[in-house]
Amino acid sequence: MSIQYNKTQTQPKINQSYKKILLNAFDMNSVGHINHGLWTHPRDESHRFNELSYWTDLAKTLEKGLFDGLFIADITGVYDVYQNNIELTLKESIQLPSHDPSTLVSAMAAVTKHLGFGITVNLSYETPYQFARRFASLDHLTTGRIGWNIVTGYLDSAERLIGQKGLKEHDARYEQAEEFIELCYKFWEGSWEDDAVLKDKLNRIFTDPLKVHSIQHHGKYYKSEGVFQVSPSIQRTPVLFQAGASPKGLNFASRHAEGIFIGGDQPEKIKIQVDNIRTLAQEQGRHPDDVKIFVGITVITAETDELAQEKLHDYQNYANAEAGIAHYSSSVGIDLSQYQDDEVIPYQKTNSIASVNQKFKEQVITKNDLKQQHQLGGRYPLFIGSGANVAEQLINFLDTSGIDGFNLTRTVAPESHHDFIQYVIPELQERGRYKTAYEHGSLRHKLIGQGDRLFTTHPVQKFRCCRADIHKDVIPDSTLNTATKHKNTA
Repeated sequence: MSIQYNKTQTQPKINQSYKKILLNAFDMNSVGHINHGLWTHPRDESHRFNELSYWTDLAKTLEKGLFDGLFIADITGVYDVYQNNIELTLKESIQLPSHDPSTLVSAMAAVTKHLGFGITVNLSYETPYQFARRFASLDHLTTGRIGWNIVTGYLDSAERLIGQKGLKEHDARYEQAEEFIELCYKFWEGSWEDDAVLKDKLNRIFTDPLKVHSIQHHGKYYKSEGVFQVSPSIQRTPVLFQAGASPKGLNFASRHAEGIFIGGDQPEKIKIQVDNIRTLAQEQGRHPDDVKIFVGITVITAETDELAQEKLHDYQNYANAEAGIAHYSSSVGIDLSQYQDDEVIPYQKTNSIASVNQKFKEQVITKNDLKQQHQLGGRYPLFIGSGANVAEQLINFLDTSGIDGFNLTRTVAPESHHDFIQYVIPELQERGRYKTAYEHGSLRHKLIGQGDRLFTTHPVQKFRCCRADIHKDVIPDSTLNTATKHKNTA
């Protein structure tokens, strides 16, 4: 259940030895992303999402605020579950229209030096080779600032768009994802040796042929033979993000992801999720601190607490709770319009987002509950107050839950980002909980602090050059069984 934070916590000033907060802006190449209805606010400019200057200005703003990254969501398909149509989806622009997020990256990278870019791509509708080539190219063009949010999809409408009858069973999607990402590892890590590119004009050798290897993969879902077309980029494998919260999803995320997004509003309950994720990562041979965990939040801030409350009331006049519930209907795969406001919504097994749908089994939830949670059109925890107040709330939330950072959603664009940078970030910096300058290096190094490449404790290790077995059809199971931190391979 979403809750509203609007009281100062009794958190002392923090010294530099405490964990610094990681921060992504969370957005989408669309009008309505999380907080639905606010596109109607007179100061909101999200209707300009199809203009390149909207995104380049945002990138420059976020870099000014020392954000770690801009994380861009995406979906394939449309939200057509609520009322069994897309009428409200179209009227309120509930992630429709939405455009391809990867098209924005090069332009934003050209006007920034440090900001990372986490791009959502649904692997269910991609071929591994073309996807791996695109993201390796982006890693070159961004000088190592690209990340991939791995999703497997949850909309029947997406399946119909590509000519299928319906969504694959939940666990089967993760089985396919496992093979997809392993084939990508072969392309990114196993085809080219680091020193293959010579650029030797005198001897007319651009690439040493002995250091480029053919990939041979014949699996259940994919087949591929040949040489990867892209030479090694700074990170080779993009920074890997994932948001799976079901048992199958958590197993996948704790095995592969470097950044994991989880939901929740009560830090004590989130702490249980965080401890579970870190334990799972350790059981898979990884160091638990190599996984950075983020929670999505909404912040309304101003010069004083009173002015922040006034801003909240102003925004509430434009937000649309019903649009938020329509979005939520597709997330759980249930038409919530069929229930009365005070009627308890029963649990129904669907193939949509399992962890979200599970809440109907664990909690008593009515439409009135959902309307309250969607007071700004979205369900993320809402932090309200002056910059000092919000800073204390965020610090307390992070320290209690054990997470590493936040994905900050927009409300009124670009006003909410400017407000956060003006009021909250200086207060976090004063408390020693937010950086005052960027580290140099790749996105991976900025987030984890151990170089540009994935650790040898990550399952990517068995796909790296020049292991002979990566060029065979059968890949042996990983023998990694230690959580001891290793240095990156070159």
